[in-house]
Amino acid sequence: MWDNFLQGILLTARWDTFGMMGLGLMLGMFVGALPGFTTIMAMAVLLPISFFMDPMVGIPFLIGVYKGGIYGGSIPAILVSMPGTGASVATTFDGPALTKKGKSRKAMEMALFSSVCGDLSSDILTILFIGPIAIMAMKIGPPELAAIILLSLIIISATTSGLFIKGLVMCFIGLFFSMIGQDPLGGMSRFTFGFFEIKSGIPLLPMLIGLFAIPEILQAVEKKITTFVAEEFNLKSGERLTLKEFRRSIRTILRSTAIGTALGIIPGVGQVVSAFVGYAAAKNASKHPETYGKGELDGIAAAEAANNSVNGPTLVPLLTLGIPGDKVTAILLGAFIAQGLRPGPQLFAEQGPLVFALLVAMVFANIMFVVLGYLTIPLFAKVVTIRKSALLPLTAIFAFAGSYVYRSDPFDLLVLVFFGIFGYTAKKLNFDVTPMVMGYILGPVLEYSFGQTLNLARGDTLHYIFAARPITAIILAITPFITAGLWWRGVRLRRKHMKELPSEG
Repeated sequence: MWDNFLQGILLTARWDTFGMMGLGLMLGMFVGALPGFTTIMAMAVLLPISFFMDPMVGIPFLIGVYKGGIYGGSIPAILVSMPGTGASVATTFDGPALTKKGKSRKAMEMALFSSVCGDLSSDILTILFIGPIAIMAMKIGPPELAAIILLSLIIISATTSGLFIKGLVMCFIGLFFSMIGQDPLGGMSRFTFGFFEIKSGIPLLPMLIGLFAIPEILQAVEKKITTFVAEEFNLKSGERLTLKEFRRSIRTILRSTAIGTALGIIPGVGQVVSAFVGYAAAKNASKHPETYGKGELDGIAAAEAANNSVNGPTLVPLLTLGIPGDKVTAILLGAFIAQGLRPGPQLFAEQGPLVFALLVAMVFANIMFVVLGYLTIPLFAKVVTIRKSALLPLTAIFAFAGSYVYRSDPFDLLVLVFFGIFGYTAKKLNFDVTPMVMGYILGPVLEYSFGQTLNLARGDTLHYIFAARPITAIILAITPFITAGLWWRGVRLRRKHMKELPSEG
């Protein structure tokens, strides 16, 4: 592992890697600063650009977009109480109050520095622990992998927005879409309905762009507002963050970093949950919790450190098991596949230096991030005043062009439109598409692992699983209890919400 790490550092030492990573950070901050334009949409639209680059250039570019977008969402959250991304919702608790006090520059600097500290610390921890995790992952056989994927899909379905049952429905739809094309075991065509174009399966990249970019564009068109906000912000003369103020929040940043790192490893949890948990933990630990929500810098630090410290650990299940932890890592998985790389236990064995090079690139991205972010705070503060009519057509063009250029197949445009309409309809009906995407991506791996398990069992499946594979038996045994717990958690939250509705009126 140490040799792979050293080789990874050498692979990262390229000017084009740093150049594209810096461009990704700038684009991510730009999109994140636009209310309604999510980081997911930015990555989906910019994903095809990475196809024409070396993996050590294209994937760090997307990582830059990811990191920049999560921080960029805090800019409108602080200035106008409109979170640019879901991860910045908790930042709206104290950000706007600080802006009203004339401390918006101070709040944005706290958001930047706490984001970088949380992100950098979690990236270093990821590098330290991903090696041992990968070694354990290499010992996992088909039965264990099938059981882990099954449990992961259930957790993802339960932890996404909306009802648990809706998440399961979307997951099953994704599994069905994954079965269109060739059987991974026998090579037989199925569910093609006479369409030759899908005999090799539904193309992943037009699907991702359609599901994550087109619905956002259509929803933005629905809102008949020419600009996001009419107010101008001048931060050049604003009050700056002092070292004393930052030092007061170090304990909060460390606590939120630990929370985000722990939650980031769990598939399906993500930045939003981490930000709320980190904020709640900081408020509970504070000697003056009454100041939270009224313009508390510590609240900004707690939320931003927690949501950014998820970035590195979400790659652990992706790189070691091939299981995307959230929507962003699902898009990154598409980039890996397009580059001819399949994340999973074998990736470390075959491409160990490359894996560590990408992780090291994340560390360098944070160093670039703090410099670029600090210098461009006044610039990106003006992004919220850009007219939507100038951005939406350009975004749509990128979506269609990106779907076409990968294979130059006009059928991919039909796939884009179909899944764009599908994703838009799902949003209107309050269905989260994330379980569907995860089901589609993990479906072939689940089916192949399950088929291999049946072959290894030689007709005595129950004895093989529960006697010869104790880890598989344990995972399968706890799955019903975890499912029941997640189900009742969803029921309790639903009942609590229904009780609160009358009082809101």
